[in-house]
Amino acid sequence: MKVLVRGIGDIGSAVAHRLFREGYAVVLHDVPMPTTTRRGMAFTDAVFEGHAALEGVHAVRAHDLARVRESLDSQNAIPVYVRDIAPLLANLRPSVLVDARMRKHAAPEVQRELAPLTVGLGPELVAGRHADVVVETSWDGLGTVITEGASRILAGEPREIAGHARDRYVYAPFEGIFRTRARIGDAVRKGQDVAEIGSAMLTAPLDGLLRGLTRDGVPVSVRTKVIEVDPRGREAEVRGIGERPRRIADGVLRAIRSTANGE
Repeated sequence: MKVLVRGIGDIGSAVAHRLFREGYAVVLHDVPMPTTTRRGMAFTDAVFEGHAALEGVHAVRAHDLARVRESLDSQNAIPVYVRDIAPLLANLRPSVLVDARMRKHAAPEVQRELAPLTVGLGPELVAGRHADVVVETSWDGLGTVITEGASRILAGEPREIAGHARDRYVYAPFEGIFRTRARIGDAVRKGQDVAEIGSAMLTAPLDGLLRGLTRDGVPVSVRTKVIEVDPRGREAEVRGIGERPRRIADGVLRAIRSTANGE
């Protein structure tokens, strides 16, 4: 069964990873310059470097549709495609499409009819309208498969880590090219220079390790999340699949299996 996952952030990557491990033929799709911050917890760097690994699974950038087919045939890695999605849909004809772009502040897009089964991830998605089924991404009901009704509205604040919530993030003050020499996992101190956009210097909001960092050279728009600090020191989680993405991926797998079994 061929599955197209839209979105190469930590959620989409966890979904792709789980389905690939379960034997599905998985393709990841995103834009040519994704602004993903949690790159150590995702396949995002495959877009820039041509390859990436996440918990024993590899992803490779496929420059054209022929390379997508080659990767699917070899079953050695997940192909990542960043060109227009329309030819990919026409050529691949996926049995399942999972929208894992997590477009929290944008109006929900209708994905239904892009594939025989469509699965939506994110807030305020209506099962039967935006996608055939929806998987809850809020911590309340995380991973629940919704066949009737909608997912929860966007919560006001992120979940706390060591007493820090939104204050562990840095957002782009205006649009421009994100520049940094820092790397995921680097230790930083509060107020330390980490990156810049134009003439604006972006500093670490607190002491800890860089959990999230948009790739150097990527264009960002105003209010894009570009930096995240994990304040837990040695216990910081900066690489691998996190609890929330893993549980969402479990929900997607249940949704696909339930539909295949006619439940």
